[in-house]
Amino acid sequence: MNLTYIHRSLRFLFVIGLVILLLVGFFYLSKITYPFIIGFLIAFFMNPLVNFFQFKCKMPRTLAVVISIIIILSFFAGLITLLIAEIVAGAAYLANVVPNHIDTIIEYLEDIFTAQIIPLYNRITSLFNNLGTGQQDTIISNIKNVGGQIGRRMGGFIQSFFQSIPVILSWFPNAASVLVFSLLATFFISKDWSRLSSTFGKALPNRIHTSSKTIFFDLKKALLGFIKAQITLVSITTIIILIGLLILRVDYAITIALVTGIVDIIPYLGTGLIFVPWIIYEVISGQISLAIGLSVLYIVVLVQRQIMEPKILSSSIGLDPLATLISLFIGFKLIGFLGLIVGPVTLVILSTLHKANIFNDIWEYIIGKDKIIKP
Repeated sequence: MNLTYIHRSLRFLFVIGLVILLLVGFFYLSKITYPFIIGFLIAFFMNPLVNFFQFKCKMPRTLAVVISIIIILSFFAGLITLLIAEIVAGAAYLANVVPNHIDTIIEYLEDIFTAQIIPLYNRITSLFNNLGTGQQDTIISNIKNVGGQIGRRMGGFIQSFFQSIPVILSWFPNAASVLVFSLLATFFISKDWSRLSSTFGKALPNRIHTSSKTIFFDLKKALLGFIKAQITLVSITTIIILIGLLILRVDYAITIALVTGIVDIIPYLGTGLIFVPWIIYEVISGQISLAIGLSVLYIVVLVQRQIMEPKILSSSIGLDPLATLISLFIGFKLIGFLGLIVGPVTLVILSTLHKANIFNDIWEYIIGKDKIIKP
C-alpha cells in the first residue's frame, strides 16, 4: 500500500479525533464554567458601550464598566417592570371579561351535550343491549383496560408534576448564584478586556492568531446581524398585528400586539399560540366576523414571516437566501423548534471558518507536502 495514502488517512483520523475531543471537552467544560461564559458574552456585547464611556467621555475603565452594567441592569429591570405592569392590567381586564366568556363556553357545551351527546349515548346503549353476552363482556373489558391506562398515565403525570416542584424551587437559588458570578465575571473581563486580548494574542502563533481574529470578528458581525434580524422580524410582526387589530377595533390592541410580537420569537409556534385559541373562541361565541378577520390577519402574519425571514436573515448575516432557507429546514428536521435558531448559527460558523481558510489549512495538513504523481 502507498505510504502517502497511509499518512493522509492517519492525519485525517487525527483531525476527526481532535475535533470530536474538542467538542466533547467544550460540552462538559461548559457545564461547569457556564456563568463565566455568560459573563464573557455580556462583556463582549457591552464592550462598545464601555469603550464609548472610556474614550469619548474620558472615564476610567473601571467606572465605565460599572456604569455600563448599571445601564444594562436598569434596562432589563425597566423592561420586566413594564411587562409586569402589562400583565397586572391584563389580569384585571380578564377578571372582568373571563366570567362572561366562561358562561358562553358552558352554554355552548350544554347545547352540544343536549343535542349530540345524549342522543348518541342512547343509540350506543340500545346497540349495546342488543349484543350478545360475550360481546358485551369484551367491550366492558376493553373499556376497563382503556380506563386503567388513562388512570395510570394521569397518575404518572401528576406524580411527575409534584416531583418537579422541588426541582423548580431549587432552581431559584442556583439562578441567583449564577447571576452573581456572571456579573462579577462580566466586570473583571470587561475591565481587563485589552490586557486579556493582548495576552491571548501573544500566546498564539501569528498564523493562528490572525485566523482566530478573523473568525472572532466575522462571528461577532454575524451574531449581531442575527439579533438584528430577529428584532426586525418581531417588529414587523408587531406592527402588522397592531394595524390589523386597530382595523378590527379590538380592545387593548397595543398590549395584544406587543405580547404577540414577543411570543413570535418562539420558533414555529409563534403567533399561533395567541391567534388559534382566540379564533376558536370567537367561533364558539358566535363572533364569526371577528373570527374571519383574525384568521385573515393570522394568515398575513404567517405568510410575511415565511417570506421575510430568509431574506432578512440572509441580508443581516451575509448569507445566501437559499442556504439560509436550507439551514432552517435541516435544523428543524434534526432537532425541532430549536433547530430554526441552531441551523442558521451553524451555517454562520461554517461560513466564517471557510472565509478564514480554516478548511483549506486542514485539507493542506491532511494532504501533506508530498503529492501523488499521476501516471
